[in-house]
Amino acid sequence: MGLFDFFSNLKRKTVNTVKASVSPKSTFTFKELPKNVTELSALPEATLDDPFKTAALTVLALNVYATDRENGKEMLNFLKGPRPLTGIDISFLNDRFMDGKGYIPRSFFAGATPANDYTPSTPYTLTVTSNQYSDANQGYKKLFLQSGGADSLRAVVLRLGADGKWYLWEQELLAGIRTPQSQNVWA
Repeated sequence: MGLFDFFSNLKRKTVNTVKASVSPKSTFTFKELPKNVTELSALPEATLDDPFKTAALTVLALNVYATDRENGKEMLNFLKGPRPLTGIDISFLNDRFMDGKGYIPRSFFAGATPANDYTPSTPYTLTVTSNQYSDANQGYKKLFLQSGGADSLRAVVLRLGADGKWYLWEQELLAGIRTPQSQNVWA
């Protein structure tokens, strides 16, 4: 086998491997958004037995945090399980929501775009996806959501607890996105 044949076969195997690793996804629909940890924990997804469920609930909790920090904090702590928010985590969240940026977590719901000021369609629908790198670290799962105001997917990392539940480990959902049309001075 010549060098050319070797690289041709390697390329063919790589392409086939990538094609074989189809990105699973889960779509979640909520009639109403929970307002507190009691309502969140009553949702069927609150079993936290699947990382996709925990990722979807993270968006719900961040939506609450944008308008009600105390209830949002309780919801996030529920999702974080044995590793609650630290002072640094809370400071980061408060910083992300400064200057009226509560629209960022809403942008992950279907129908929410800059043109409609990130007003989601109802019922509220979220799609959580994985890719070929989602399981790169044993005991962790990196999942992704698409914001209606960003070109790239945003990540949520979940960690499998000793109790078999998937807990929120870290989230990268609150990076800047396009400004809502009503706030865009250039629109």
